[in-house]
Amino acid sequence: MNDIRTRAEALTAAGRPGEARAAARDALDADGPDAGLYLALARAHMAEDDDDHDDHAERVFRQGLDAFPDDIALLGGYAELCARTDAFERPGRRARGESVLARLRELAPDSPELRRAESAGTTVATGTRAAASERRVQTYDAARALADGPTPEAAAARTADWAAAAPHDLRLAVLAETTAALAAPGRAWPRFLLLRGLEYRLAVGAAVVLLVVLRLTVLPQVPYGVASGIGLLLALPFLGLRGHLRAARERAAARTAEAVADPAPSPDGGSDVPAAPELPPVPRVTRREYAFAGAGLALALLAGGTAYAASLSYPRYEIVAHDTYRGLTGYDLREEFEPFRSLPGFAPTRSAARVYVEKDATPDAAAAYLVAVVVGDFHEARESDVRDGAAFEAMAGAAGTVHDSWEAGAGPYGGWMQCARYTETSSGTLRGLCMWADKGSLGMALFTAGGEDREEVEATARSVGGDFLRPAGD
Repeated sequence: MNDIRTRAEALTAAGRPGEARAAARDALDADGPDAGLYLALARAHMAEDDDDHDDHAERVFRQGLDAFPDDIALLGGYAELCARTDAFERPGRRARGESVLARLRELAPDSPELRRAESAGTTVATGTRAAASERRVQTYDAARALADGPTPEAAAARTADWAAAAPHDLRLAVLAETTAALAAPGRAWPRFLLLRGLEYRLAVGAAVVLLVVLRLTVLPQVPYGVASGIGLLLALPFLGLRGHLRAARERAAARTAEAVADPAPSPDGGSDVPAAPELPPVPRVTRREYAFAGAGLALALLAGGTAYAASLSYPRYEIVAHDTYRGLTGYDLREEFEPFRSLPGFAPTRSAARVYVEKDATPDAAAAYLVAVVVGDFHEARESDVRDGAAFEAMAGAAGTVHDSWEAGAGPYGGWMQCARYTETSSGTLRGLCMWADKGSLGMALFTAGGEDREEVEATARSVGGDFLRPAGD
């Protein structure tokens, strides 16, 4: 019967709980109650990590305890099942676990079964099929083994001896395969990510947040995609590590499957192979992980707060409305000329609109310059508000024949600019027209262009904008 129990436990450890249940149930039906077989059958149900199988496991534990009420292993396994149960979904089972724990403390106060049961609520179930649990156990065990070993090669040799002493134990097989893979030549970087992954992730997050903050403050011309791309590039090494871990799990599964199929006995205490230790429970979350999670949350809040503040902020300007400009006489046009009145989302606080003509000319003479600027809180302004090519061409076309329309470079203080060249219908004069905006100002400059090319039109518009707008406080 001990052989059948050992085989059932080996099948469960090898990731074949269905076969383990069949072997244990057949033995119980054929030979009658046995505490070890009840425990093996219950753990084979628990390995499925499924509510229905957990219900079956509880029934098996209670059957076993009816026959063997003081069996320490059964009490410990049942208490562990109860501790891992969701209190909201199965409140009765959680409550029963307290009485089972009390009985276990009474019978075996210093037993490993009691320690496992007491820590079950805060540790990962190591015998389940849950992929998250498998990865968690694998990385925890491997990091601990590599950190404790004097060299990666020594850690791999030690874990290989442990796995040889318990060939049916999937957890030890995964540990041995993982340390062997990471101890191989050229694997220093995957080892570093396994041991210092939290620090690396935090550093990557800090770099991305720094780029986002710089983009929102002093480097607005840098696309957000640059920060995202750098973050993705720095995260790529984890794909290599995940590949090594996944391959190690696959090799370990094949290795334990062969061991279960092989009837050869496991090495005993008299062999040259040292006995395998009992690996410690794997915590769900360590204090160190909580600390790094807190630091990551702080970085996220910093990036989010900076983004929110930047979304509400806007540059402040003062308007410099010249009475004369470049030797020309200026006339105020605000009474009849408000070119930005119809733009959605813009609420100007101050504005200026002036036309400049030759000295002694009438105000309605052909303008050498027509300038309109407004300032205010335009933090919701978007590039599309300015760079609407069709609307801009329609505006220029109302005054004449448009020859050229294009998206220009940044305005006088950043932002966006759209320009056009057209021939004025009334005078036949070649004009340049540019409109610019950022989140604190809007401006338009119309001027005689002569033979100027695109670059000269843009330069003239920027020069005019700089003459009429001045950052507040300068």
